[in-house]
Formats: sequence, structure tokens, C-alpha cells
Amino acid sequence: MPNVSKSSSPTPSEQTANERAALAQESIVDRNLARAFGLPLTRISRIAWPMPTYRQRKGMWHYWWQAHLTDLLIDAELHRPSPDGALTVNRMLRGIRIRNLGRWTNNYYDDMAWLGLAAERADRHFHLGREGAVRVLTDRMLSSWIPQRGGGIPWRTMDLFFNAPANGPAAILVARTGHTERTIAMCDWLDANLIDPTTHLVIDGIKPAAQSGSDTSKFERVTAIYSYCQGVVLGAEVEAYRLTGEARHVERIARLLDAIEQHHLRDGIIPSSGGGDGGLFSGVFARYLALVATDLRGDHADIPALRERAAAIVRVNADAAWANRTVDASGRIFFGPDWAKPAQVPTTGGGDAEFIEGAVHSSKIPERDLSVQLSGWMVLEAAAAVELGRAEVGG
Repeated sequence: MPNVSKSSSPTPSEQTANERAALAQESIVDRNLARAFGLPLTRISRIAWPMPTYRQRKGMWHYWWQAHLTDLLIDAELHRPSPDGALTVNRMLRGIRIRNLGRWTNNYYDDMAWLGLAAERADRHFHLGREGAVRVLTDRMLSSWIPQRGGGIPWRTMDLFFNAPANGPAAILVARTGHTERTIAMCDWLDANLIDPTTHLVIDGIKPAAQSGSDTSKFERVTAIYSYCQGVVLGAEVEAYRLTGEARHVERIARLLDAIEQHHLRDGIIPSSGGGDGGLFSGVFARYLALVATDLRGDHADIPALRERAAAIVRVNADAAWANRTVDASGRIFFGPDWAKPAQVPTTGGGDAEFIEGAVHSSKIPERDLSVQLSGWMVLEAAAAVELGRAEVGG
């Protein structure tokens, strides 16, 4: 549990970024975390709050949301060490594997990359003996690389949609597991294929052209712009620079940060992507902006300014998410999907989040979705990382 309790919380004007993150952790862990299938020595999260009993019995759990919760529990333990923090992370990983019927893998490469990143961080920081999970999930990223088919790695098995949400986190994972050549190849592929030529933002992906017939060498661009695509490419380029020291990776970060500031932010705030899976997009973006601020280190002349610009975006968004939070009658904090607008206390009214064609669509009240709450917590942990100046790798 976090070290800041409700009874001893500082006044808002006194709170540090780390203290705010602790309060978010307390609220989300208290209401959402439970045992997987009721088994001891496990943890898994409810995917909504409030969550009616009938919905709990349906067994919905959303693999990649749980991976991000694991990452946040790791952040919390690094930023605010506690007697049982690493134990909770280990129980979370155990719960995910049990809930996933004894496997680490599923059919979505982006999901597996996210869990691989959480497992690698847990093992590197806390020595939990999760080398097997890291190896299995990293091997999936390495074996799914198919440049001869136009990729990149695909979004999911039996698919030829090559997108940033899969290739970005996969590049970060293979970098952190020592696969330098593949990391560079993936960053080069992302830069060659998924950068909008006008805005220089990262587009969603590419897929076989509708009229190409059996010719899979012809692709069309899926030009939607999502916040988390910008974040994972920033993260991949930070890792590539760490491994190689090659200036082109800093230059790509600079170009993308310019694009983000000019074409993506709204008065400095990351735009909302709603609830469901979209609820995580802003938080993922904030996490990797913070990585630029803490881990982009070297002799390149542009680095100090890039780090401060990334840090400034994180701080502004953390302040906005915190200022627009709401609190229920029990004192529990809730974040909204749009950090520029006041959040509402969720109720059981309206429709539930639904899994449709490979993605989870929002609840009628987005604040119910675990994804939205994790994103709010994530931007606060990102601000804490910046405040503490703690590098993720090598620091």
C-alpha cells in the first residue's frame, strides 16, 4: 500500500507529485484489486467500478489493462518503497498467468508486448524469477517480425495489419532485453512507414490495400492519430539512442515532440480518447514522455531542451488530471477520460464496456472503466518519475 494515508494527506497546495500518485494508488488498489479466481497468493483487478456481481461472474478481465496495472504497481514500489510492494507485483503476475489459463501469451502482439515490458521491469528491479515470462514474450516479438510481408510485426496473429501499438512497445521490449539490431530495424521501420508526411505525427498503421487481391505488397495507410502511438515511438527512440548513441534517434524525438506540441496537444493537454481501451491512451503517452525526461541522456546538444519540454508536458497533464479528479462519499478518487474536464463519480447506470472486433469499447460512464483510472494514476506516476529524476534504465 502507498505510504500516504487519507488521514495524513497534505493539503492540495503542499502535495508533491509523488504524494498525489500515492493517493491515486490507494484509491484504485483498494477498490479494484482482488484475488484471481479467489486463489491465495494472486492478484487481478476488477475491470470496472462499481461492478455488479453478475458482471464479475462473466469473467471479463482484459489482459493488457492488467499488464498496465502491473507496470503501475512497479512504478509505485520504485517511487515509494513499501514492505509488500514487490510481493504484490509478483502476485499480480501470477494472477495474470492463472487468469490466462496458465499461459503468458495470447493472440495480440501489442498485449504481449505490454505484459513483456511489465515482466521485464519486475524482474530487473525486484529479481522475482520471471525470466521465463520475459523470454517467452520477447521471443514472440522477435519471431513475429516479417519485413518480407510488409512489416513490422502484426497487431495480432493471422493478420497483416502492422501498427504502432504493436511495434512501438515491442521495440522497447527487445531493446531492454538486449536485441540492438532488431530494435534499430523496428525504429527504422516505424519511421519509414508510420510518420505522417504533413504533421510528422505517428499514424496508426498500414494494412493490405483493399483492391490488392493476392498482392500483399500493396498497402494503404490507416491514418488515425492516437496519443499512445506517439508515446511508444518516443519510448522506442529513447531506447535506440541509449543502445547506439546515434544522433538520428534524438533527431526523430525532436521532430516528433515538435509535432506533438504543434498538432496534437490541446492547450497543452493530451486529448481524450474516451473509455474502454482508449482510456489507457493518454496514460501510456504520459509514461513515455516521462521516459524522454528521465532517460534521454547523452552528449547530443538538443537533449537538455528535449528533456525539459517532455517534462513540462507531463507536469501540465498531471496537474490537470489531479485538478479535475472527483471524490466519492468514501473519499475514493476517480479520474475522468478527459483531463481538461471535471470527472464524475461513476455509477452502475448505462451500458458496460464491451469487447467488439478486437477492442474494448467504453462504458456509458467512462469513469467506471479501469483503463480510465489507470491512465489518471499513470500520469501522476509519470510526474513523480520526473520529480524524483529517477531513470528507468541504468539510473
